Amino acid sequence: MIALLPALVVGFIFGWILQKARLTQYSKIVNVFRFTDLTVLKFMLTSIVVGGVGIYLLRDLGIVTLTGTTPTYIVGNLIGGVIFGVGMAWAGF
Repeated sequence: MIALLPALVVGFIFGWILQKARLTQYSKIVNVFRFTDLTVLKFMLTSIVVGGVGIYLLRDLGIVTLTGTTPTYIVGNLIGGVIFGVGMAWAGF
């Protein structure tokens, strides 16, 4: 359980930043699908890049060891992505 604490803290901070930036508002999310406000996409892409750079920096410093990836279930990922996308579009509608 203690091993999950850093992930919970980082997740809490990330969610707090999303809230403070008002990126969880209905109008912001709907406007992403309308391609009129790309603030949420820019924030998420920046987060992904910073996270990726951070992981490889930690690896280069010898703090973490990256193991290989596990095989993925492509059909399940596609179905989950479609369900998530339809749900987000439906919520925006």
